[in-house]
Amino acid sequence: MASNKYKVLIIEDEANIRNFVKTVLGTNGYQVMEAQNNGEGKLLFLSHVPDIVILDLGLPDGDGIDFIRMVRRDSSIPIIVLSARTDEADKVEALDCGANDYVTKPFGTAELLARVRAALRIHHQNMDRGIEYCKKFSTGNLEINYELRKVTVDGSEIRLTPTEYNIVALLAAHAGRVMTYSEIIREIWMWNDPGSIKKLQVNMANIRKKFGARPGENQYILNELGVGYRMNTEM
Repeated sequence: MASNKYKVLIIEDEANIRNFVKTVLGTNGYQVMEAQNNGEGKLLFLSHVPDIVILDLGLPDGDGIDFIRMVRRDSSIPIIVLSARTDEADKVEALDCGANDYVTKPFGTAELLARVRAALRIHHQNMDRGIEYCKKFSTGNLEINYELRKVTVDGSEIRLTPTEYNIVALLAAHAGRVMTYSEIIREIWMWNDPGSIKKLQVNMANIRKKFGARPGENQYILNELGVGYRMNTEM
C-alpha cells in the first residue's frame, strides 16, 4: 500500500470516473483531492500543492492542456492524463506540453496504480539527482537552470520544447553515462512503440541543431551508435 503522505489531485468532470479513481487511490493509502473543472483544479493545485495530478483533457471550462501549461511554468510535479481521446496527435500534444504519462479510458485499477507509482518514483529519483529547484548543471559553455527550466549555451538561451528540455535534463542527471534508447524513451514518454526510437532521434537532431552542433566538433550530447546517448562532461 502506498504511503498516505502522497497527495493526489484528480481533475475529472465525469462523476463516476472521478469517484472510481478516488476510491482506488484512497483504499491504497493516498490522500485525494478532487475537482470537476479547470478552475477548481487550478485553485486546489495552487493552494494545496499536490504530489501528483491526474487530469482529464475534456473539461467543461477549457482543455486540460491549459492546466498542463500552467503547471509547467514553474513546477515539475508529475501529471498523468486520463482521457478518452485515443488519437496519437492528442497524446503527443499532452506529452510535449509536459504531461508525464497518458492513460486512455477505459483503464484498469492495476494499470492506474502502477502508472502513479512510476511517475512518483521517477519524480523523486530526479529530485535526488538534483533535478529540482535552485539547482544548476553545467558542462563547457552549456548551463541548465532547473528552477527556471532554462538552458543556455555561451550565455544565450536555447528555446527548447518541453520534451526537448526533459531529454536534456535527463541526460544531464546521468552526465558521463550512456543512457540507452529504451531508458530514455521509458523515462520521457513512459511508453514504447515501433516509432519511439525515430521520435527520440528527431528530438535529438532538433536539440543538437539548436545547440549549434557542427560535424566533427566536441558535442554536448554524444551518440553511442546503436546504444544510446550521453551528456559529454569532457568539455
